[in-house]
This record gives sequence, C-alpha cells and structure tokens, in this order.
Amino acid sequence: MDAARIITVTDAEAAAAAAAGALAAAIGAALAQRGAAHVALSGGTTPRRAFELLGPLVPHWSGVHVWFADERCVGPDHPESNARLVRETLAAPGAEVHRIEGELGAEAAAAAYEQRLADVVLDLVLLGLGEDGHTASLFPQNPALDAAGRVAPVHDAPKPPPDRVTLTRATIDGARARLLLVTGAGKAGALALTLGTPDRATPASLVRRAQLDVICDRAAAAGISG
Repeated sequence: MDAARIITVTDAEAAAAAAAGALAAAIGAALAQRGAAHVALSGGTTPRRAFELLGPLVPHWSGVHVWFADERCVGPDHPESNARLVRETLAAPGAEVHRIEGELGAEAAAAAYEQRLADVVLDLVLLGLGEDGHTASLFPQNPALDAAGRVAPVHDAPKPPPDRVTLTRATIDGARARLLLVTGAGKAGALALTLGTPDRATPASLVRRAQLDVICDRAAAAGISG
C-alpha cells in the first residue's frame, strides 16, 4: 500500500501556512500545465486561517475553479455554511466558485452538483479530520461510504445538521492529489487511526494514500508511531 507523506510542523499557524502554500503550489502548477485549476475545499474551523493566507499567494485567480468537498444542507448565508466560510476568508478575485446548494436538500443538491462536476478532474482536494475519524461528510459506518457516482447525499450525520452533501470516496481518490490538514491534540487519536489499517470505523483511513500529504502540528502528530 502506498504511504502518505507526513509533514509535521510546530503549531496550528504553521500548519495553516503550510496548507496555504501547498494549495497555492497546486493551483500554480495546474494553471501552468493545463490552463485551469480545480481545487475542492473543506469547511470547519481548521482551514479558516489557511484560506486567509492563501489568497495573496496566488498571483491571479482567473482560471481557478473552487469546489467543495462537502456542505451542510443550509443556505449560503447560514453560519455553518462552508460556502460562507470560503466567501468570508478567501480573497480570490476572478475565481469561479461552485458552491453546493445545500438549501435544496441533500438529494437535489447532490444531483445538481454531480452534473456540474461530471467532467472535472480535481487537481487537489483539501480534507479535514474529525475526532471520530470522519473526513468531508463521510462518517463512520454511514451509507454514503458506499455511494456510487461523484457526489452523495448524507443523512443521519452524527454532527448537526444531519443532512449534508459530500464528494464520494471515488471522487476524492480520483483527484490528482489529496491534502489532509489536522491540528490539535484532540485529533491525535483519529490521525493515528487514519494512518493505520483502513477501516470503515475511521473513514479518513480509506482515503487513497498515493499523492496524499498530511500536514499536522506536533499536538496532532503525538499519537503517530515511527
């Protein structure tokens, strides 16, 4: 099995800077090679600072397409909307942002996003990690883990709101590269399991290890052996 590349830095601020740099590098390489860049971003508290740092690192955002790894079934102005988080933290003038219309409900929003994403190969997917081992909105033992296609509706998520939309495992694994950003001592156990034997109880451990970079701070890396 291919191994992930683990990049350990001092603290959360350094992790955010490293993630922003990796995103900027992927965007620059895709623009240079193919004339367009497609990146999928995750929400939550961990990547907020990375998005703030990322904007100035990209000289021009024309030709950059911003997608989402997942979204809660809320409107774009809801405090828990990932689209709102990106809008408020990422200065990306000229980028085309493809939000998931969570307000449509999980099934309709997933179907609409599936159509928009149909012919797109993502250059990089930025993922986070929950203390329960979930990533994107792929939760332990949830039926979405087995979803076909590129985008899936999610119900009964253990964290509110229960209805969500997520990229499927196939879409995440089909990206040219994956970046997992993990900070804080509370994530140490989940990160150790993620880097261990793939297990449906830890969905992040199912992510393809080839071309997977893990950026973590020392607190999150404390449980990693070797």
